[in-house]
Amino acid sequence: MKKIPFLQIVLFILTMLSTLFVGAMQTGADILKDPWKIYYGLPFALTLMIILLTHELSHYFASKKHGVNATLPYFIPAPTIIGTFGAFIKMKSPIVTRKALIDIGASGPIAGFIVSVIAVMIGLHLSKIVPVAETKGALTLGDSILFSFLAQTVLGVTPADSDILLNPVAFAGWIGLFVTSMNLIPVGQLDGGHIAFAFLGEKQTRLSFILVLVMSLLGVLLWEGWIIWAVLLLVLGLRHPPVISWEVPLDKRRKVIGWLTFVIFILTFIPVPFRIL
Repeated sequence: MKKIPFLQIVLFILTMLSTLFVGAMQTGADILKDPWKIYYGLPFALTLMIILLTHELSHYFASKKHGVNATLPYFIPAPTIIGTFGAFIKMKSPIVTRKALIDIGASGPIAGFIVSVIAVMIGLHLSKIVPVAETKGALTLGDSILFSFLAQTVLGVTPADSDILLNPVAFAGWIGLFVTSMNLIPVGQLDGGHIAFAFLGEKQTRLSFILVLVMSLLGVLLWEGWIIWAVLLLVLGLRHPPVISWEVPLDKRRKVIGWLTFVIFILTFIPVPFRIL
């Protein structure tokens, strides 16, 4: 008889509530005064939770496919501007081959990326172009290559004195693309680290160290959050655990998938994710 994952269920419910709260606050609802208005946060919360769930379940099923013992996703509720620190699964047994490493590492970002793009396109259709004066003092989101392309495709060229007021669905999709990019950084045991190790082996540790230095430099020059991210990655460790059967080569399909994730990383990378106008 399988054990019911009570902890994962409780964390999922708490994260759903925290993202609902944040989503409602984004609409201007006063939840403390009118708690029933929390349902205003449904568009944001449901979109973000679907993106995160898609990402983590893709890792989970890829792990099961390759005989790796993995847990169901743990969601992390948090008092942040998005109501969560994301989600993760734990792998309780080693990964045997580099093929499995590619499949497990790439499945989550690719699946989450697809859902995020759909959310952004739907959300942009519901978004508004407003004068810059209306967004003064507001949190401004950085643009990746892909998001800029999607915004121009859906809304057209934004006038110089205007900005896009994102619909909550589009904001959740933006977060999904940002999370995808952060996960695909080829450092340590991030998804990108799994993929890089499958290609480079022990050389990936050297690459991780170089990229942490680059992030620290970006933190000084562009956005302080990169320094926090670099320190966190150092704490988590830059070395990737070895696979059991390294001698099993990567086939052409896995190599294509690996390079595809690199392209997704470039398209979704945002040098300055957040700033205040």
